[in-house]
Amino acid sequence: MRIVHTADWHLGKTLEGRDRLPEQERFVDELERLCAEEDAQLVLVAGDVFQTANPSAAAEDLFYDALDRLAGHGRRAVAVIAGNHDQPDRLCAAAPLADRLGITLLGTPGQTATVLDAAGRVSRPSAGPGWFELSVPGCPHPAIVAAVPYPSEGRLREVIADEPDDRALGRAYAQRVGELFSQLAGHFRPGAVNLVVSHLYASGGFESDSEVPIQLGGACVVAPESFPANAHYVALGHLHRPQVVRGATVPARYAGSPLAYSFSEVGYAKSVCLVEALPGEPARVREIHLSAGKPLVRWVAREGLAQVEAWLDEGRDPEAWIDLEIHLSAPLTPEQTQRLRERRPGLVQIRPVFVGGDGPARALAEDRRRLGPERLFREFYAHLNPGRTADDRLVKLFLELLQAEDGRDGTPSAGEVRP
Repeated sequence: MRIVHTADWHLGKTLEGRDRLPEQERFVDELERLCAEEDAQLVLVAGDVFQTANPSAAAEDLFYDALDRLAGHGRRAVAVIAGNHDQPDRLCAAAPLADRLGITLLGTPGQTATVLDAAGRVSRPSAGPGWFELSVPGCPHPAIVAAVPYPSEGRLREVIADEPDDRALGRAYAQRVGELFSQLAGHFRPGAVNLVVSHLYASGGFESDSEVPIQLGGACVVAPESFPANAHYVALGHLHRPQVVRGATVPARYAGSPLAYSFSEVGYAKSVCLVEALPGEPARVREIHLSAGKPLVRWVAREGLAQVEAWLDEGRDPEAWIDLEIHLSAPLTPEQTQRLRERRPGLVQIRPVFVGGDGPARALAEDRRRLGPERLFREFYAHLNPGRTADDRLVKLFLELLQAEDGRDGTPSAGEVRP
């Protein structure tokens, strides 16, 4: 059986307000081509289909279109589980229609898929709480899939530990999820391809800034040794960096997200996994790199604004999303910032670094504790409005707003000015 493992689509997710849906559409196109070229018989989507529990209509349209195209009118099996970003009931709302195409949608641990008999198409000959069997046209052996959608306490519908201590909760959680895997593995058969698909955090995994943490103080972490030893492959979602799960006794991987969703992922190659598995034999796993998403790059302009303008003139990184660090002796004016963004809409972040100079720039580089917020504000206002000074009412309003902000986030120490 030839299996494609993907995860963490996060349909509808933006990059600092920049729309990524066109890139996600190109990913779906690429995934459909890849499945056809590799003659894939099963696609596993390991959670976080959507960015939010209440996705946009456009994101839902893309999801349903992707399912339809990947299923190939019932000739290819598709199985999708919910991640921590997904609302389980909403993800599974189309299950009655999806069943007709051999698509399995599961939102919570222990959910039971409908038994489906479809001659000449993908069918589910048997199923139970958290597991199901798949029969795919042209494949002489079935697949048994143990599915564990994001297993939070709430979605497991049980209290994991009575003690509030994080360590006790962590031990109890790892034990409970390990028991769940062991229980589901009891449905594996020697004559089948035995698979696990889940959305969780396995200890030792490498995280990035674009993931919403699902572990608190060490809780909600699963030991790699918990994965069933008789599984051919463990398909995981949640971590956006493609990676092997170290310490697992069977092949286990995070497919990673198809697009880079934060600048902490600069340099990551995005991919899906192709798994070739036969009953009674070790699975072979191959990483296939993707090209649909725009690259995320960092520019460091140590020579200031003129260097950035030169890069724009030469068309540097024309298709990229850019995080710009620019070294300056004075702050950029609003007009300069607007001009940069108009010339390159892909400029996501512009981060000035002040390296000296006179007037307000030197003041900004000095010790902020000594200067104090009122002086900093007056100097900055004068720089942006040459020949004018901030009146006392405006300064008073600024200080009141600053005090209100400190009240929400914690009062700074005496003399401290937040950047």
